[in-house]
Amino acid sequence: MYLAIGEAFSVRTQGIIGIFDLDNTTYSRHTRDFLTKAEKQGAVVTATEDIPRSFLLTHEFSMNRVYLTQFQSATLEKRIKAGEKSSRKEIPGKKTENFK
Repeated sequence: MYLAIGEAFSVRTQGIIGIFDLDNTTYSRHTRDFLTKAEKQGAVVTATEDIPRSFLLTHEFSMNRVYLTQFQSATLEKRIKAGEKSSRKEIPGKKTENFK
């Protein structure tokens, strides 16, 4: 399943390590250092032209990426949960299995 995170960006939900609120997490020096290091390494992708409200940490294809998005972390989490529920629905007349 994919999660739309802003502008023309989507990420695979299986690759998401965590979703973090920027207001709460940037109080920590460790988080600020992490984001600075990721930016220097070219691992930060800005998925918005607005002020970012949260960031996603992903790991895919042996690479870590940080995506900055205008959506609140709670909004992104709700979208993931809604997508999981809809992907589990069975189609009438067809046998389906949910592979993870």
